Amino acid sequence: MGLPFPFVYDTLPAVALPVSEGRNNLWGKTKEAFKYVYQNHLNDADWFLKADDDTYVILENLRYMLLPYSPKEPIYFGCKFRPYVKQGYMSGGAGYVLSREAVKKFIEVGLGNSTKCSKSNTGAEDVEIGKCLEAVSVKAGDSRDSLGRGRFFPFVPEHHLIPGHVKKNFWYWQYIYYESKEGMDCCSDNAVSFHYVTPNQMYVLEYLIYHLRPYGISYHVDMPAELLESEQREKTELTSS
Repeated sequence: MGLPFPFVYDTLPAVALPVSEGRNNLWGKTKEAFKYVYQNHLNDADWFLKADDDTYVILENLRYMLLPYSPKEPIYFGCKFRPYVKQGYMSGGAGYVLSREAVKKFIEVGLGNSTKCSKSNTGAEDVEIGKCLEAVSVKAGDSRDSLGRGRFFPFVPEHHLIPGHVKKNFWYWQYIYYESKEGMDCCSDNAVSFHYVTPNQMYVLEYLIYHLRPYGISYHVDMPAELLESEQREKTELTSS
């Protein structure tokens, strides 16, 4: 979140974490990943996003959503689910974003205290971090837009857009924290993420979002002054470093 956009890596850096592979160790990997961020990159960005490799994220919309919030506020956002955690917790698959202060509280207050955060590496990663963040007074924020439409989604777009595609007896409807509509009103025009996206679908979404433009229809939106100023500062810092 601290880099200007568009920003393209020539390579995709990876960090070997001291946790065994496998879905059963997702909670352990999540803890170690945030430890690494805390130790090496805490002051490099304001917000820190966790997302799966099959999650498609529109970073511009994420920045826009976070604009009203301060990274000094202990808060995190995502697709909020209802059970297990009093204030709700964020779906792991849809991705969730922590403020810098939330990361600090997670590492400094939570991980060293077994009464606040589970020391086991197993367990549902999204539930466990939800419990932990609630225990250290990190707020589970509301990521919906001004019309009450969601921005983070645990499934591919068609699952949310097509009425009846996800049956009402499916667990999603019991888990979702806020009322969720189907059809074109399901999703914010500034949606941030979709999950279970196949490699081919990644290319389709990339084309539809960033390249396809209906002739004669303008979607130009002026970037808020705060973002323009922030982007200019970041470019200056990168140039001088």
